[in-house]
Amino acid sequence: MSRAPIDAVTVTRLSTADVPEPPREERCGVAVEGIVTIDVNGIGAYTIMCTPLDARALAVGFLFCEGIVASLDEIDALAECPDAPDVLRVTLAPRASARASGRGGRLVVSSCGVCGSENLDETLGALPRVGDSLRIEARVLRAANRAMVDRQVVYKGCGGTHAAMIFDARGEPVSFAEDVGRHNALDKAIGKLLLARGSTAGRGVALSGRVSLEMITKCARAGIEVVGAVSAPTSLAIEAATRCGITLCAFVRDDRATAFTRADRILS
Repeated sequence: MSRAPIDAVTVTRLSTADVPEPPREERCGVAVEGIVTIDVNGIGAYTIMCTPLDARALAVGFLFCEGIVASLDEIDALAECPDAPDVLRVTLAPRASARASGRGGRLVVSSCGVCGSENLDETLGALPRVGDSLRIEARVLRAANRAMVDRQVVYKGCGGTHAAMIFDARGEPVSFAEDVGRHNALDKAIGKLLLARGSTAGRGVALSGRVSLEMITKCARAGIEVVGAVSAPTSLAIEAATRCGITLCAFVRDDRATAFTRADRILS
């Protein structure tokens, strides 16, 4: 995937004022939504609608967050297909291949990451509890949010994209990614850190949008202990965060935040 993440299109700008100005044509940036297919040997192909950036990180993060691999060492090979640049061929180590046998692939659209889950109780029950090593000052949530916003180059160019930034106890960024899909951005940020041989456990993450179940599921599998999101959580996200011991903070804006679970990790 080498296509630019922003396209320029011609639009008609309209005035909705009581005394409107005449319509005018101008150029406008739009976020590109493309396709990448992760073809996993012995399992199947996962076709993901996403922003054409950081495809390798997306593949690694997706496979990790789906529980197909437990670490980067369980991927024997990851390469772009010579005849189809939007296809990544993945060869798993034998232990990962045996564990994931029979799962099959699926289509993952940019708006949802758990469309293939048939048994919700089973999904929630299988989630791991995260560690309990991270403690941060409340102001770190604000600092991490601002650092994430500062890095949103694609969003500033066109809007329409989400971001995820993994940070340490001081709020310092350790990984960042953008994508049209919230869950894709998180997969990419996790994947980048894994490719760099870094640890996702005991970290925090700043998210640009709402927090739904699939976002908490990915954080739980990555061992992320604190989630700070700009927007609201869903009821299932709160339930999953409670089960997994994750601190879930939402409405992280300006000088405020709302903790829905495990507020004790946030020091005032």
